[in-house]
Amino acid sequence: MSMGLAAVGPGASGHRDRAETVPRSAMDSGVSLHAYDITVVVIYFVFVIAVGIWSSFRASRGTIGGYFLAGRSMTWWPIGASLMSSNVGSGLFIGLAGTGAAGGLAVGGFEWNATWLLLALGWIFIPVYIAAGVVTMPQYLKKRFGGQRIQVYMSVLSLILYIFTKISTDIFSGALFIQMALGWNLYLSTVILLVVTAIYTIAGGLTAVIYTDALQTVIMVGGALVLMFLGFQEVGWYSGLEEQYRQAIPNVTVPNTTCHLPRPDAFHMLRDPVSGDIPWPGLIFGLTVLATWCWCTDQVIVQRSLSAKNLSHAKGGSVLGGYLKIFPMFFIIMPGMISRALYPDEVGCVDPDICQRICGARVGCSNIAYPKLVMALMPIGLRGLMIAVIMAALMSSLTSIFNSSSTLFAIDVWLRFRKKATEQELMVVGRVFVVFLVVISILWIPIIQSSNSGQLFDYIQSVTSYLAPPITALFLLAIFCRRVTEPGAFWGLMFGLGVGLVRMFLEFFYQAPACGEVDRRPAVLRDFHYLYFALVLCGLTAIVIIIISFCTTPIPEEKLARLTWWTRNHPHSKLEKDDPESIPGISQKLSREGPAGGDMLENCNQSQEQAAAPRRAWRTILWDWFCGLSGAPEQMLSQEEKAALEQKLTSIEEEPLWRNICNINAILLLIINVFLWGYFA
Repeated sequence: MSMGLAAVGPGASGHRDRAETVPRSAMDSGVSLHAYDITVVVIYFVFVIAVGIWSSFRASRGTIGGYFLAGRSMTWWPIGASLMSSNVGSGLFIGLAGTGAAGGLAVGGFEWNATWLLLALGWIFIPVYIAAGVVTMPQYLKKRFGGQRIQVYMSVLSLILYIFTKISTDIFSGALFIQMALGWNLYLSTVILLVVTAIYTIAGGLTAVIYTDALQTVIMVGGALVLMFLGFQEVGWYSGLEEQYRQAIPNVTVPNTTCHLPRPDAFHMLRDPVSGDIPWPGLIFGLTVLATWCWCTDQVIVQRSLSAKNLSHAKGGSVLGGYLKIFPMFFIIMPGMISRALYPDEVGCVDPDICQRICGARVGCSNIAYPKLVMALMPIGLRGLMIAVIMAALMSSLTSIFNSSSTLFAIDVWLRFRKKATEQELMVVGRVFVVFLVVISILWIPIIQSSNSGQLFDYIQSVTSYLAPPITALFLLAIFCRRVTEPGAFWGLMFGLGVGLVRMFLEFFYQAPACGEVDRRPAVLRDFHYLYFALVLCGLTAIVIIIISFCTTPIPEEKLARLTWWTRNHPHSKLEKDDPESIPGISQKLSREGPAGGDMLENCNQSQEQAAAPRRAWRTILWDWFCGLSGAPEQMLSQEEKAALEQKLTSIEEEPLWRNICNINAILLLIINVFLWGYFA
């Protein structure tokens, strides 16, 4: 979930939170792209593909660890940049700016909250995941609790959430932006974007994804900052924005309503706990539940940190990501507010018929805020850069999701059915699954279009805010409470899922009213904010997990070595060494090498395909490169070498100097974060 987008979630403030599509008529303002703009876009595409191909050549792509975890070789700066860009998709640019236009600064809390959780990821969660030696989150739960059902449930739930929330909305909002700017057909622009994205994800694995993410973060932040300065110049800087935003009232209003008035608390972060559109206890506590799922237990994010060379690099990546997450308030949310101040009749429309005409949605057009500003304010050449920025946002979040989904599928789903799958087979399966995701995503687009577009953003947030809290509760208890057992964890998850689905179906059934319409939703939807619901659901799930766990047999202490916060430094237990499945998926994949298997994360050049003939056809060579198969004889490791390699890969030791540098930076980041909260509160 894009944490920023959560703000446009259900029940937040009736019509205001409705994230809408980019308009068909609002943009017919005669603004078209110059040849310079198109040149910039083309150069950008060529550059990204070049970086993708370069990084895939230097990556170790022929092993599970090389393809899915970038060979555990990443340094702190690409990790930090990738954490930022895999979260900031095109949907975030459009949804976050739109919510800022409708309701003011409070939605920035979604971004600033992420800083705390990124540090929790680096200092609390990643040490446990590295010590446990896992590649995916469901795999961690399997090692922690045993059994299959939690792992399968988590894998399937994650894949469903990715396909129907992250992938489809990012594609839709990015393609609409391109359609609006370039005048291309929606399907053509989507297919081109998906194909380019899929090519370097499939060919290069996580290394290509992280390096292209780092490049795209630079372009994204640079382009967005340019637009921010142009926007502030237009309204007379911050004081001018405050004055003009408060007066941004459309010419046509709905009689006897206040929908058209900008919120009086628009420039405050912390709002009334009962009547606020984003109440402050929900923003601080309820949001933390959703953000913990997003930043500390979601495969897309955690996979970046797991690719770090060592724990210090993972922490450094978290700190850089935390600094970068401070910026969206200034370069996405405030430009959204500037857009409403400059174009109140379009961005701030409230009359359902006029809104329908401007952007095709009756509940408001705040979502056109960012695209409208780009097309109106950016000079020739830079307009092309901003379109490249939106494409960068779209492609970086898509590549991240594609890579993580293929990891989940290959390691948690495919290995369930094919216990003896070779490493080569898993490499090919992971790549084929990306192609499958692309096809599903394209087929899903007409459904998004027909669901009255904007309301989809609400549905996405309802899906995540109703399904994620039980997962947060489970991971927190798994890491901090040794007494939690498998039956407690499983039935707690089922209870949370049931309660979440009930609220979600109510949300789908009763839609929020447009301006001037009577709110006929039941009180549980109308008066119980979804951030409060997330907090309550997380607490209830935790209580159920603990009660059932205390009624069942505890897990023996020796089976918890290196799997909880309290046992992360324990030596590998004898049980784990004897257990053929302890080193995740190895014996199943490399069973031919002997009972202990080879290490999943080996950077040795393993390929199951022997070079049968000295000369191979160019088609074979190309296919082998694409699938990361080397054609060279595989290298066998002795038992001692395997044990040493495993020891190195699950080590959470740090050099004192770098540990202290990371700690000082983290404290500095939190001081800046607290100051910003206080200043805008």
